[in-house]
Amino acid sequence: MSNVLVLNAGSSSLKYQLVDPETGEASAKGLIERVGTDKGHLKHESGDHKDERDVEVPDHSAAVTVMQDAMERGGTPLTPDSVIAVGHRVVHGGRNFTEPTLIDDGVESEIDRVAVLAPLHNPAGLAGIRSARKVFPDLPHVAVFDTAFFSDLPAAAATYAIDRDLAREHAIRRYGFHGTSHEYVSQQVSSLLGRDDLKQIVLHLGNGASISAVDSGRAVETSMGLTPLEGLVMGTRSGDLDPGILLHLSRVADLDTQGLDDLLNKKSGIYGLGGHRDFRDLKQAKDDGDEAATLAFDVYVHRLVKYVGAYAAVLGGLDAITFTAGVGENSPTIRAAALEQLGFLGVRLDEQKNSSRDGGARRIDDGAGRVAVLVVPTNEEWAIARHAAEVAVR
Repeated sequence: MSNVLVLNAGSSSLKYQLVDPETGEASAKGLIERVGTDKGHLKHESGDHKDERDVEVPDHSAAVTVMQDAMERGGTPLTPDSVIAVGHRVVHGGRNFTEPTLIDDGVESEIDRVAVLAPLHNPAGLAGIRSARKVFPDLPHVAVFDTAFFSDLPAAAATYAIDRDLAREHAIRRYGFHGTSHEYVSQQVSSLLGRDDLKQIVLHLGNGASISAVDSGRAVETSMGLTPLEGLVMGTRSGDLDPGILLHLSRVADLDTQGLDDLLNKKSGIYGLGGHRDFRDLKQAKDDGDEAATLAFDVYVHRLVKYVGAYAAVLGGLDAITFTAGVGENSPTIRAAALEQLGFLGVRLDEQKNSSRDGGARRIDDGAGRVAVLVVPTNEEWAIARHAAEVAVR
């Protein structure tokens, strides 16, 4: 089968991979940063070929052209014979997009319409889509939505307890995010354990963090809500807090809507508590005796433990806990700190396995407990490529 070109357009970046949808192997990948300036930067890899240089990328159209040139130079030209489809990551699908969707002008318009629900993400994704459709007009383009995996959450989990008419009018519900990762990882766990009836909890822990409860392949609860702000403590986001805090701060600290948005999304989380955005820096500060860093670490772990316990109750039992994404995959300290409080659920960690630097999917429990504990590297690009290929050949 031909490859799928997977694009992830951010407000000032374009991340891309050329992926075999059957094996997940990426024959080329790259990142273009500082899109929107004349001082952009390209990092590209195709096999042994590496291409790193400054580039002019005044907009996403220019970035797509730079990517196309980098692919050509690296020996992986993008032609109809080598590419079956273009898969686009789109953060928010709103109420109408509940599965991977072939993009046409009407789909573009709808992605634009629901941008009010994800103003930091959907406009950038749409810019990438429009640019790529112009450069590759003869290829099918497929939108894969972060929210899709959670689109059929039980109503009790998806519904906020506010005025129902207001909620309906403004499309307010729990949408959830990181869905492509949660779907991929939960499927990998089912394959690894040889069961499709698992009650499992997946922790996607990166700078952004979310947790999901998955019962027999279906998501039944997730921590992020209308926006990616709700739930776990994150790198710079607060996660859960009393909404009355916002009303209080607007009165006593003279914070307007933009000020509150900046506070909760950019100045909170472990950065707001401990002064560090990167968990490696936070751990080092904690190990050096920094009290603020220690408290930030403890708050982060406490929130994890609280959610795991709650989701085990929602599931009515638990077969597996899985860690994924940058922090989840690479921080044995975070995993151990959370899991040592979950012995009552039947969790028994193997310290040697947990400390191993093996980068593959693996179990890290000692095999004697009731709950399997795993580390599974996420691969959202492969998941997007598979979905795009399936839609393209229908």
